[in-house]
Amino acid sequence: MKDSVRFRGHESFIIREGWLNKGLREVKRNPRVFFENYGADALGVGPNMAKSIRYWLKCSGLSDESVRTVVRLTDLGEMILQKDPYFEEMFSLWTVHCNIARNRGQATAWQMFFNEFDYTEFTGEELERKMMELAGNASGEQKVSPRSVKDDCDAILRMYSRKTAKGTSPEEKNVSPFGALELLKQTEDGYEKVQPRLNKLPAETVLYLMAGRAGKERGIHMEDLLVRPGGPGKILNLKRTGLMELLEQLEWAGKIILNRTAGLDMVYLPGNTTSDQVLQEYYYGNSGGRKSAAWVCGR
Repeated sequence: MKDSVRFRGHESFIIREGWLNKGLREVKRNPRVFFENYGADALGVGPNMAKSIRYWLKCSGLSDESVRTVVRLTDLGEMILQKDPYFEEMFSLWTVHCNIARNRGQATAWQMFFNEFDYTEFTGEELERKMMELAGNASGEQKVSPRSVKDDCDAILRMYSRKTAKGTSPEEKNVSPFGALELLKQTEDGYEKVQPRLNKLPAETVLYLMAGRAGKERGIHMEDLLVRPGGPGKILNLKRTGLMELLEQLEWAGKIILNRTAGLDMVYLPGNTTSDQVLQEYYYGNSGGRKSAAWVCGR
């Protein structure tokens, strides 16, 4: 039996500047906000936009809907609302991106694009064709609408490209803050997945991804970090040299141990390293000040 998949949950709206802050604030104020005219009145947007904000909060790990009658903030949502409500820290944007790109059940197209779509350069048509193939393989007997897959492909391109994809309506041409991650570039012929600038990618983002993957021995092979779904190589478009630079920052900061003797290329995490612990240390550690691994090792 295939896992459940979901396409076009965003109501055709990508995450816009200020939406996550607005959603966090209103959910904190009123956990039933989305049950009152979909939250449209409180959020100051139309009903479909309000539904989209609710969707993005959920699939990015900022809100919890396990209780059917209310929506509450997760620990991550609470931390960001307290420490970085306007998403001025790149780490906050990267963390939300990581959660979306690993959320197969709620953001299936995003998970497939970053983990299974292996084209480096591609056109919009090539993206739609391959993603429809991947969607068919993932859905099993669950029917997937080609229009829904196309809309998700368009949303991914608009969300991560600095320039707006051609052919969209003026209503859709609002800037997404995720263009600042620089994971996708428009070219003359289409699009290209690119490695982001390392000075805009906190090394703790790599640690956050690794913390959820280490086994009991807390050891991960370098090749796994590059090629396995859900790892930093896939989720962050990292090449080997870029990954190594970020791992060295973490090593200098005492957050990991690297073993490159005899071609082992192993990364070891301390036994207490969990995803939640990485978040807690980033937002609340260092006497309330946020110091990245790059800052600690003077980079």
